[in-house]
Amino acid sequence: MKQRYFIYFSYDGANYVGWQMQPNGLSVQEVMQKAFSTVLRNKIEIVAAGRTDAGVHAKCMVAHVDMDIYPFSLSDLIRKMNSFLPDDIAISKIKAVKPDAHARFDAVSRRYEYHLITDKNVFLNEYAMRVFHPLDFEAMNRAAETLFDYTDFTSFSKLHTDVKTNNCKIMHARWTFDSEKWIFTIESDRFLRNMIRAIVGTLLEVGRGKMSVDEFRQVIEAKNRCKAGTSVPGKGLYMVNVEYPDEIFENNH
Repeated sequence: MKQRYFIYFSYDGANYVGWQMQPNGLSVQEVMQKAFSTVLRNKIEIVAAGRTDAGVHAKCMVAHVDMDIYPFSLSDLIRKMNSFLPDDIAISKIKAVKPDAHARFDAVSRRYEYHLITDKNVFLNEYAMRVFHPLDFEAMNRAAETLFDYTDFTSFSKLHTDVKTNNCKIMHARWTFDSEKWIFTIESDRFLRNMIRAIVGTLLEVGRGKMSVDEFRQVIEAKNRCKAGTSVPGKGLYMVNVEYPDEIFENNH
């Protein structure tokens, strides 16, 4: 008998066109569905908490799947899947959830990081954006704080998407320095297509002194994508956490 589960996993997005299956290249979703279907000998479909674009990474992505795991235990299945999946995708845990639990619609918050490096670093080159000019991170943090005053982020949304609203509630947005890189951490109840990369690109304008904090605020109020900065590359973006209410898990676990 099939049971619904949440799968918690990570992936290096460098070799993929993103999470979602697309005709123009290999997606994380395609690889995972094939792996689960092969191991369980049954056609398996996976629904994730969000779609990441080409080159974007996930330290922790969550997806739901309906499956009968017999004859495996959950720990056996995780071990079997990780030996079957390529080196750039890894499952950390699988948890039983209520039959109507939804990885995307039940998420109460999502957290992402964007990584920047200011010096040449051969080990981070494919996993962070390098900037070649000095940045005022204090000004960038002052600008980031203005995000809390708004809910409509049309200015940072990809045009012509199929969402019904561009409203999001941002709970956290801040730059911090971590030994060899700058990390922008942002948490919200939801994100629009391309939103984080557009926010970071616009904050870089503030950091370079090309835009004031007040002008950053005006960009948000304009509700016009053309007013915001250029989107930064996907390789520096990481999904790092998805939060859910306790009651959707079986045995509240």
